[in-house]
Amino acid sequence: MSNISRRGALRLAGGMTLLGTLGLAGCGRGDDTAATASAKPVDSSPAKGTVRVWAAQGDADVLDKVIKPFEAANPDLDVKFTLIPNAEYYTKLQSAIAAGKGPDVAQFFPESQSQFLDPSILRPVPDRLVDPNSFFKSLWDAGVVKDVAYTVPWYAYTYALVYRADLAKKAGVEAPATWDDMVPFFKALQGAGAAHGLGADIGWDVFNGQDAAMYAWQAGGSLLSSDGTWTLDTPAMADAIKYNASFFTSGIADTSGPTFLDAQPYFVAGKTATMITGPWVVGQLDKAAGKDGWTASHVATAPLPAGASGSASFSGGGSWGVLAGSGNADASWKLVRYVSKPTTQVAQYKAYSSLPAVVSAWDAPAIAGQPLLDAFLTQMKKSRAFPQVSTWQQVATRLGKEMEAVAKGEESAAKAAANIQSYAESLGTGKK
Repeated sequence: MSNISRRGALRLAGGMTLLGTLGLAGCGRGDDTAATASAKPVDSSPAKGTVRVWAAQGDADVLDKVIKPFEAANPDLDVKFTLIPNAEYYTKLQSAIAAGKGPDVAQFFPESQSQFLDPSILRPVPDRLVDPNSFFKSLWDAGVVKDVAYTVPWYAYTYALVYRADLAKKAGVEAPATWDDMVPFFKALQGAGAAHGLGADIGWDVFNGQDAAMYAWQAGGSLLSSDGTWTLDTPAMADAIKYNASFFTSGIADTSGPTFLDAQPYFVAGKTATMITGPWVVGQLDKAAGKDGWTASHVATAPLPAGASGSASFSGGGSWGVLAGSGNADASWKLVRYVSKPTTQVAQYKAYSSLPAVVSAWDAPAIAGQPLLDAFLTQMKKSRAFPQVSTWQQVATRLGKEMEAVAKGEESAAKAAANIQSYAESLGTGKK
């Protein structure tokens, strides 16, 4: 499972949100005929014809192999895959849709798909195609606008605490349970030999903004009010930004590094002792250490420490949607239904380590037998969807820059919260 590809997908989405909204606004918005028609139930007859699938390189690289049983059971079906580099994916998809030349089925990212959730772009998920309750709620909610679902979740991830268990044992400390425990825990790991207790993200971009959203939820805040207006200039957001800054002002993290690509080498070398990151890391640390079994003997995971309102995290991953202009919606939805089955998602995990979006699939021995994934399952059950508004990625990116100023002592957390509120209000939410 590629951390680089996943972050790359989000990075391109952050830059393309406004362009995507404007570019798609002219291609049939308001013409709901195709979308409404596709909401009829999909039967169990064989899928036929050609289905064109577009996906970003990464988790989808193995999908042609994963769906071999589906193709064998539907011999009159021809599935044609187009894999596109992450840095180009949304740009090419948006251009194709605007030109009326989009695929039948497209991959999306729950963290950044909001600009596509419109009946002029995507068909609503047909009645009874899947059971919405079988997925992690936050992932399903990420594809829903005005009680209409447009995407079906495929794989899942969230953030948890990944730390050096050997150093924690040497220091005689356990994983932190609350915000107040965090800095003392990190300092204890430093005392056990780590140069810094935490290897924190210093991109100061959309990903830091996502962290702040996560911490704001933990502090009891929200990002949008019930009437859909921004609520960022709040004590909870200020607390979230201050909490993040405390990692740097206390000396347990360094504003000069590690960079994203250095995070794992620093961790295995003991330059840092903890990461707040996704589950893909679990399968990559042996390689970074250059030794099989290093992870099992050196690493532990834990849910994120709780703030005043709990241990909420965000949900990310992959999802599928059928375009409004698809010429073979029936077969397209049958393919999506197959990919959403627990057995298929377990097969995807075995092929690429993509963790399932279907909760029951985590009971499969291949996944349940991986104890370092337990914290991520716990955290996924406490995850939330980011705001389903087209300007969220821009707001999150600006929030990252405000976090940098606070971490470097250049402004107060309260001022940062006020600044981001003003910026968000200037953008609006992109909703009508």
